[in-house]
Amino acid sequence: MKCSNLRLSFQVGALALVSLFLLSRPTNVAAQSSDQQRTTARPAIGAGSTLVHSKFGGQIFGFDIDQNGTEGVLSEDKLLSNGNVLAAIETFDQKTGKILKVVSETENQDNFLTLGIEGTSVGLVEQEISQDLFVTERIYDVLNPLDSNKLTGTWTPPLTKDDLIVGISRNQASTTSVVLVISDGGIGSTFVFGSNVGANTFEAPVTLSDPVFGIGDGPQVAYDSTTNQAVVAASTGEVGGPPPVFALVNLTSATVTEFNGLPGPPPFREGFVNGLAVDWEDGIACTTTEVDFRVEFYNLQTEIGASEVLPGASSQIQSGSDVEFDPLHKLFFVAQSVSSTAPGSSIQVYDTSGKLVESLNGFNFSNASNVVFTHIALNPSNRTGYVDGPDSGVTEIQSFTY
Repeated sequence: MKCSNLRLSFQVGALALVSLFLLSRPTNVAAQSSDQQRTTARPAIGAGSTLVHSKFGGQIFGFDIDQNGTEGVLSEDKLLSNGNVLAAIETFDQKTGKILKVVSETENQDNFLTLGIEGTSVGLVEQEISQDLFVTERIYDVLNPLDSNKLTGTWTPPLTKDDLIVGISRNQASTTSVVLVISDGGIGSTFVFGSNVGANTFEAPVTLSDPVFGIGDGPQVAYDSTTNQAVVAASTGEVGGPPPVFALVNLTSATVTEFNGLPGPPPFREGFVNGLAVDWEDGIACTTTEVDFRVEFYNLQTEIGASEVLPGASSQIQSGSDVEFDPLHKLFFVAQSVSSTAPGSSIQVYDTSGKLVESLNGFNFSNASNVVFTHIALNPSNRTGYVDGPDSGVTEIQSFTY
C-alpha cells in the first residue's frame, strides 16, 4: 500500500526596496500610510481576549475568517476512547468567539480539514473518508455562503484520492484561488491550477518540473491576481545550501519561469521557506526563511529582493512561519512562534517597503503539536484577526487587533 493513503499524511537592507518596488506596478494611491489609518479610538494592538474554543475539545484542523462577513469556520478532530474520531465542521462569530453551528459531525475514522475561505464568503473544507488508517476518498465540502451555516455542495477538482493539496491561496479579494498539489501521495509530480471555488470551475493544471518544489522541501504558494500568476517558493533547506527558488506560473499561458532568491549570510543561509504572501497590486512577495530567521521582500517584475533579520532575533528558533497580506492597509503579517520582541509568540507587521510597522505581542502558538501549521487569519475591514493558541493542545484560536 502506498504511504499516500495515510490519514493526514501532509499539511504544508529593506529601505532600499522603496525605490525598487516603485519601478514595478503603480502603487495604489488610495492606500493610506499606517499613521493616517490610525485613529484616537483605535483599540490597543496585540493579542485580544476573545477565544474560539472547538466545540468538543478536539484539535483544530484548520480555520479561517470571512473578510466580507462576520463569521469564521474551523474543523476539529478528537480521538475517542473507542478508537474512533469525533470530527466536526463548525462556524463561529468573529466578534464574540461563540460557536454558531456544528455544520457537520462524524464519529468514525474520517477527518475534516478546513482549507480556507475562498473568493467572497465561500468556505472550503476537505473531508477524508478513511478505513483502517488509510484514506479511501477525499470530498471537498463547500459552505456558500459561509453564513448559511450549512454545506451547500461540493467542489470537484480533477484530483484523485492520492493527490495531496499541500497549499491553497487565500486571496478573498479574487474569485480565483490557486491550488498547489503533489500527486501520488507526495512522491509524484507537483502541479498548480486555478479555480473559482464558488462556481466550481477549473483552469488547466501546470506542472512544476523542478524537484525543489517536491513535498520534502515544503513549497509555499500564493496568487497574484493582477497577472493571473501562481507564485511558488521553496528551498532545499540545507545549511549553507542554495537560496530559495521562485516559480512564477502564468495560468493563462500555462508557462513557468523561475528565479533564485537571495542567498543568506554564511554560514547559515536561508533554510526552508516557511511562509509566502503576495501584494498583487504592487507585485511584491514576502517570505520567511527558517535557518537565518529572516523576512524577505521581492519585486516579482524585476526579481530583485532585500531581506532583514526579524526584529531582535538572534537564533533559528525565532524564525518566522506563516505570512499573510492585508490588501486594504498594505501590510504583511509574519507569525513568530518564539518571539524576539516579547515573551511567548508574536506577529511582526511590515509594510510593503519592508519596514517594520509594529509588533503584536502576547500570543502563545507553536507548530510543535499542530497537524495543521500556524495560520494568521485577517479581517482588514476592522483591523482584527485570529491566530492559533494559546492552548498548547491547539483546541482554540485567539483574536488580535492591529
